[in-house]
Amino acid sequence: MTKTKVAILGGGIAGMSAAHELVERGFEVEVFDKHRLYAGGKARSVNVPATNTPDPHKYLPGEHGFRFFPGFYKHVTDTMKRIPFNGQKEGVYDNLVAVTRAGILRNGQNPIYTLVNFPKSFDDLRVMMQTLHAHTGLTGEEEKFFAGKLWQLATTCYERRVNEYEKIGWWQYLEADRFSKTYQALLVQGITRTLVAANAKKASTKTGGDIFLQLLFNMTDPGVNTDRVLNGPTNDAWINPWLDYLRSKGVIYNFSKSAKKIEMADGRVAGVWVEAYTDGVPKSDLVTADYYIFATPVEVMADLISDDVLRADPTLQGIKTLAPSVAWMNGIQFYLSATIDVVHGHCIYSDSPWAITSISQLQFWKDYDITARYDGKVQTILSVDISDWDEPGILEATGKKPARDCSYEEIKNEVWAQMKDSLNVNENIVLRDEDLVHWYIDHDITVSHQREDKDKEPLLVNTINSWDLRPQAYTHIPNLFLASDYVQTYTDLATMEGANEAARRAVNAIIEASGIKAALCEIWNLHEPGFLAGMRDTDQKRYAEGLPYQFYEPLTFRLLETTVRVFKRLFGVSDQEGKTTGDAR
Repeated sequence: MTKTKVAILGGGIAGMSAAHELVERGFEVEVFDKHRLYAGGKARSVNVPATNTPDPHKYLPGEHGFRFFPGFYKHVTDTMKRIPFNGQKEGVYDNLVAVTRAGILRNGQNPIYTLVNFPKSFDDLRVMMQTLHAHTGLTGEEEKFFAGKLWQLATTCYERRVNEYEKIGWWQYLEADRFSKTYQALLVQGITRTLVAANAKKASTKTGGDIFLQLLFNMTDPGVNTDRVLNGPTNDAWINPWLDYLRSKGVIYNFSKSAKKIEMADGRVAGVWVEAYTDGVPKSDLVTADYYIFATPVEVMADLISDDVLRADPTLQGIKTLAPSVAWMNGIQFYLSATIDVVHGHCIYSDSPWAITSISQLQFWKDYDITARYDGKVQTILSVDISDWDEPGILEATGKKPARDCSYEEIKNEVWAQMKDSLNVNENIVLRDEDLVHWYIDHDITVSHQREDKDKEPLLVNTINSWDLRPQAYTHIPNLFLASDYVQTYTDLATMEGANEAARRAVNAIIEASGIKAALCEIWNLHEPGFLAGMRDTDQKRYAEGLPYQFYEPLTFRLLETTVRVFKRLFGVSDQEGKTTGDAR
């Protein structure tokens, strides 16, 4: 019996997730990936060029950007549990390691170290008390206002979030312009930097609020690890075992093949022209299948939507409108000859103009022998993400240019200087120039001396009023389906989780369209505590009656506020008085 064939265009997390679900349900699957060497798209790790001396196994590991697996992820981690790895009970999922701390770093000031999980030890309680004791520079009014806005989010009905908060920016919702630079840096911008492709001045409150609440609820759940990372380079710990598994199940995975044109006939996809390079010469072939999943980024898909495609499904115009809503977020790695961990988790450089975050990787890679790599001197890998490529830098030597206008060397010097400003504080010298052995910038950034740099793989940024532009995983073209992080999902953020959920939705739609008897992929909504349901129901009734949200401060909220004040007094901390205008609610 001939199997139903699905062609998947794009070999990132979405494409591999779709292939995984399809092949386990008996479909014939072929994947076409534009990359020459690496599967996994933006999630990949790479061998850093020119670091094999001369053994090819000595390459230093580099990345597009560090991986981050929040505790609320369900889809991508479920898939990881089904990828075999060295006899581990839950496959590559067992390669995840819990992160326990986060560092908020500020120029010229002592860092603030915080818990990211519910306290589980005396040391955790000590750190929590030190956080309360930390001099943040926030006023009591700012703290109270922010807490009130979070409570409002948690007790707002889902319908109001979609129809009202989707139209309100995160910066606007938190009334950032009313408050201090410290409030803006720590509570408004600093938090959104942990949300990967979120921008405080562009992201909608629906997107930023939903995800922030998930992180907050994780932190208050003793059974959840809020933040997790892999115990080795991404390809070693996840992507390569995944590719091996897919191929063992019969998936055909093609490298160096890019989708160039969708061929239409009678309102259906008749085939996809795929381009490959042989000896530097491009060659195009027509790929045919029963169904097609496009797991390409939004800006790539927009170019594939021709007039013929739009005639068959005019709603896909929304993808073209959405395509410019992308931003650069790419990584740089610093390889040091000294051991520098800073904190057992991620660092947010709240004052850095380039919105940088970092993590010291080797503390989580316990079985990884870094001494066998490169020249044997590397003791630390600081993996850094640059989230803002448009703000001016700080170095006079480079003309304080934005990152997108800098050479590789200038980007390295700027990021190094911005990290020093926050890490080398009060005679505590953490970063030393002499310890820098090597560095690597993600080669998706291509440097040009004639014009600004280019990023070959930018990330979708969720902006206000963009939800309705985002399509479902199915389309009005009967054999064309979409699996990418711009598809409407519960996750609602350009992440690995969103990509995996979109892939499951596309597979479910193909199962229904094909009539094949197979179990649907499981899909999970975001979880919010049941004890808030009554207040969300109350707001739902108000919303249905055309009434605005009404703030309600329960007794438990007041008790929590009182408890925090007591702790502050016990540890000698007093609120700073600040002047703002208007009601603090």
